[in-house]
Amino acid sequence: MTSFLKVSGTKIVNDEGPVVLKGAATGGHLNMENFITGYPGHESEHKAVLKSKIGEDKFKFFFDKFYEYFWTEKDAIFYKEELNLNCLRIPFNYRHFIDDQGDMFAINPEGFKKLDAIVDTCTKHQIYTILDLHAVPGGQNQDWHSDSSVHKSLFWDFKIFQDVIINLWVKLAEHYKDNTWVAGYNPLNEPAVADHSKLVNFYMKVEEAVRKVDPNHIFFLDGNTYAMDFSQFPKDPAKAFPNTVLAIHDYSRFGFPGSEKYVGSDEQKAKLKHQYERKVEYMKENNLPVWNGEFGPVYSSTFRGDADPESTNKVRYQVLKDQLDIYKHGDPSGDGAAIGWSIWLYKDIGYQGLTYVSPDSKFYKIFGDWLLKKKKLGLDRWGNDIDPEYKKVYTTVIDHFKDVIPEKYQRAVYPHVWTLEDYVTRVLKDMLLSQYFQHEYADLFEGLSYEELDELAACFKIENVAKRDELNAILRAY
Repeated sequence: MTSFLKVSGTKIVNDEGPVVLKGAATGGHLNMENFITGYPGHESEHKAVLKSKIGEDKFKFFFDKFYEYFWTEKDAIFYKEELNLNCLRIPFNYRHFIDDQGDMFAINPEGFKKLDAIVDTCTKHQIYTILDLHAVPGGQNQDWHSDSSVHKSLFWDFKIFQDVIINLWVKLAEHYKDNTWVAGYNPLNEPAVADHSKLVNFYMKVEEAVRKVDPNHIFFLDGNTYAMDFSQFPKDPAKAFPNTVLAIHDYSRFGFPGSEKYVGSDEQKAKLKHQYERKVEYMKENNLPVWNGEFGPVYSSTFRGDADPESTNKVRYQVLKDQLDIYKHGDPSGDGAAIGWSIWLYKDIGYQGLTYVSPDSKFYKIFGDWLLKKKKLGLDRWGNDIDPEYKKVYTTVIDHFKDVIPEKYQRAVYPHVWTLEDYVTRVLKDMLLSQYFQHEYADLFEGLSYEELDELAACFKIENVAKRDELNAILRAY
């Protein structure tokens, strides 16, 4: 039996010495996302519309199979033996545990069954896990992946929401407190709140409550504004947050459509390095460990309708390699040691995953043409590459906003890193237009038999998916 991981200076250690956590995340599974599994918009809306189309029985059957097949013991074996990864980040949605329409302090045991199905296989195969609460009531940030269906982070406006989530974390800690292969708890994914003190106060409350039942596990705390900003964290962090790792997310624009072409120039590499150094400045000042909880480019393919995917992906892989080179020697102490990381993501339908649903599968036979339409409309915010003709519509609205809003106020709305274009497309396209297309997408499920629904869910089984071999080889090398 391994010992609990703990923090020592800038390192994560066990009884034998430093441990560098390297892994990926099961995004799209217990917290679904539109670009990962295909639907438009938000998970809760998708499920509500789909249930109305195919009925309660088929709805439950399909999702039971989807959750069962997405991660099995075969995935754990592949993950450990072929990918050579030692840590799995498990994003999950609060709705697996909490009923919005009932007593929100009552915990649904079905949530533990789903989470245990992953944690137990990882424990058996000696893979560390980090529990990542990716969506909370009201949304902890303004984006689709917090599943709030709005562009405001209302979690911070209601104490009851925060109390409910603290209670959930206490129950999770009680459940996993003796499992030494659980590396720790990531209590909020990518929080984003204008008043930094609200985040810090929440972290202090959840840490205090959890430590009463579980004094051993590490906390992995994301910075504010999508895990990028620690500027308002406590002046004495080791006292405020003992046994804690600070978590950044380090995506690079070079790895996404619409960016400057990456050629690996000294200037571009310096940008990658500066981006990382800026995010870990607080850790350097306070001799604290850092974990990169998300990063990674997106990839092109012929089945997504992309032009020249081979050339595009060659560039994206180079971006990834150059980022990994930074992390390989990125310890905040400056001693040249490696930091831990978790790439986004393990499995999807072909845009970013280490593995992905085969383009020859039942899934693509049913949804392939619709996904091309979705891409053309630019319904997904992530890695958006909307058709230029449709983009003109939003450009007109954005130009209007720029004309009527004084320039000094064009970033007045938090998060200030968002442009007017970010906000306009988030509201009009990601939220509103996607709501309408939920129905068209759900129509494609109508008439499918139980056998066909099972076959559809089985497209996500590890034995049926394709592997992104070059990406996986790069990760193995680090």
